[in-house]
Amino acid sequence: MNNWREWRKQQRADLIARRKQTPEAERTLWSEAITTSLIQAFPALQQSHVGCYSPFQGEYDPAQVMTYLYACGATLALPEVMGPHQPLKFRKWWPQAPMRKDAYGIAIPHDTEEVIIDAIIIPMVAFDSQGYRLGYGSGFFDRTLAAINPRPLTIGIAFEVLHLPTIYPHEHDIAMDYVITEKTIYYLTDHTLQSISRETCAIRNALK
Repeated sequence: MNNWREWRKQQRADLIARRKQTPEAERTLWSEAITTSLIQAFPALQQSHVGCYSPFQGEYDPAQVMTYLYACGATLALPEVMGPHQPLKFRKWWPQAPMRKDAYGIAIPHDTEEVIIDAIIIPMVAFDSQGYRLGYGSGFFDRTLAAINPRPLTIGIAFEVLHLPTIYPHEHDIAMDYVITEKTIYYLTDHTLQSISRETCAIRNALK
C-alpha cells in the first residue's frame, strides 16, 4: 500500500472514535474480562519489572492489575516521553507514588527512579492478525522495544472491535508476543495470532 500513512491516520481516527463511543457499561464488562486474563494467565508478572500505562481516550485501564501486581511483589513502572524520536523512559510507580501530568495530559510518576523493564503491557488503538499494533502514530513504543536488550515480554491490550485483518506493517513495526481482548488471549506463533486459554497461557508464563 503506497498511502499507508494516510490509511493508518484515518483508521486511527475512526477506531478511537468507535472506542470512545462504546457505552461505558459495555467497556466496563470488557475491561473486567481483560483484568481477569492479565491476573490469571500471566503469573510470571508477579516477579517481574512490568511497564504499564495510564489510560488515554477510552483505553483499558490497568490500574487494578497494577495494584494487584504491586501487592504480589512486582516492580511497576510508567512511561515518560523524553522527546521526539527518543525511546521512552520507565519510572517506578507504586500506589502512593508522586504523580504529575505530561505534555499530553497523561499521568506519570514525578521524578521517581528509572526501571529497566522485562515485561510490558501496551495499549493499542488497534491490532492485526499478525500481532502488529496500531498506536497513536508517534512510534514511541516501537522505538523503545527496539532499544531494550533483551527485548521484554510484550502484552498488547485492546478491545475485540479493534481487531483488523492487517495494519500493513513496515520494518519499524514490532509484533506483540500476546494480545489480550475481552474475547480471548492471542499468542503469536508462526507470525500469526492464535487464540489460547487462560490456563494454557498461565503454563507458558508460570512463576519460576
